[in-house]
Amino acid sequence: MPVSLHSTGKASFDDIYDRTDPRDYYLRMSELDYRIPELAKPHFESFIADYRAAVGTAPTVLDIGCSYGVSAALMRFDTTVAQLAEHYRGGDTTARIERDRARLAARDRHPEVRFVGMDASEPALAYATAAGLLHDVVHADLESGPPTAAQRTVLASTDVVISTGCIGYVTDRTLLQVVHAHGERLPWMAHFVLRMYDYEPIARRLSRLGYHTRKMPGTFHQRRFASEAERTQVLNTLSAKGIDPSGVEEDGWMHAELYYSTPEPYEPDSPARGRSESV
Repeated sequence: MPVSLHSTGKASFDDIYDRTDPRDYYLRMSELDYRIPELAKPHFESFIADYRAAVGTAPTVLDIGCSYGVSAALMRFDTTVAQLAEHYRGGDTTARIERDRARLAARDRHPEVRFVGMDASEPALAYATAAGLLHDVVHADLESGPPTAAQRTVLASTDVVISTGCIGYVTDRTLLQVVHAHGERLPWMAHFVLRMYDYEPIARRLSRLGYHTRKMPGTFHQRRFASEAERTQVLNTLSAKGIDPSGVEEDGWMHAELYYSTPEPYEPDSPARGRSESV
């Protein structure tokens, strides 16, 4: 199907974010081999475990740009995007909600963690809440304006902030408002950022608040390009920024990098997660 481009240069999938359930979302993402949330899952789980070890309590996790509670579903169900596409094929919205709630009741891999989602899509948040995937939500576009008092209260209750692809759609304007909602307490953050977007200006702004940012080595496949137009636009954007796409985006995939921003210097313990570099 024809795919329009967002102003950021990425393909726009607005038409599948306004459905009453995630069936069409997962089917479309599965077609594009969308895999960044499942590649991010072990890193997020280790990050959450490290927070718990450091602080002594299980965190409340805020997923910015959560859509239908994607990261929460992958972690709590211990599943993949392709498996979720199959999971959501049958039945109607009511049946899908009931299946999700039953699945969580039978086995929630992270029962001690609270998951909060923030997104501009009200239908996506409504589904994730009804299905029990998210414990609380913030329906807001903080690029357009500040959070309400009620939204600030929800944001302030979170301890760990994650994202898998919203940086670019959102900027430091959103991240700083999330941080400011916490007052003097700085939440831990882990963001997967497409190479076409520059996280370094965000890291500099965060450093003024007391954050230390570390960039992990290597890249992570996000998804295949949705169209030749998107591929051309992304390659042009990378070239204009002096980023070589050879052997990376030129092979037909969007690629992301992982950044940790934490109140104290953070070094993942597991050798499998690699050695990070300062930003």
